[in-house]
Amino acid sequence: MSGGPADGLVLVAGAGPGVGLATARAFASHGHPVGLVARDEQRLAGNAEELRAGGAVADYALADVRDDAAFAAAVASLTARHGPVVVLAFTPLPDVALIQPVVQTTPDHIAGALALGVTAAVRAAQAVLPGMLERGAGTLLFTTGSAAVAPSPDRAASAVANAAESVYVRLLHEAVAAYGITVAQLVIVGAVGPGRKHEPAAVAERLWQLHAESGEVLSVLQ
Repeated sequence: MSGGPADGLVLVAGAGPGVGLATARAFASHGHPVGLVARDEQRLAGNAEELRAGGAVADYALADVRDDAAFAAAVASLTARHGPVVVLAFTPLPDVALIQPVVQTTPDHIAGALALGVTAAVRAAQAVLPGMLERGAGTLLFTTGSAAVAPSPDRAASAVANAAESVYVRLLHEAVAAYGITVAQLVIVGAVGPGRKHEPAAVAERLWQLHAESGEVLSVLQ
């Protein structure tokens, strides 16, 4: 397993109640402490408490993944309490208000989508990469929607941001694979949620497999 010891911290950035929480639960079931980072403190506290009730070592720190100072402080706080990050799971939900047909898509729509899907992904990776490179182990996991492989003119901002994130992930993989670091992107085709096409637990299990098996850089969950 390239991600390091089972007691290393798993950082879930953009930890929502669906895939983010399910990912934390999946990694916790394999013995990892988990740290949740998102904007909603009430939800974060509730999710951490739910994980702890299930036997996990779980903590959280409040930050918007688009905010440099806040995100850096969140990572510093969690690592001070739980040790270095061995797995990053970048799982923020897209801002649906930015998703418009291409002819109605404005520069602000594109800038907003890139800020959340690309700039924040780079920010999250940069926050944990130095330690991973020093240790020669780690895993960086990124989730996106189907626009990464099937762009639609009806969802232009997602298509642009997902494509850019895919390029970043592949370049990052090429740069750090020789140092023992796994980089992988999971593209989820279809709706995610209880009773929908993809259960959050199934998505989380695929993320665990990408960490544990160090397979393809880009995987598609149909």
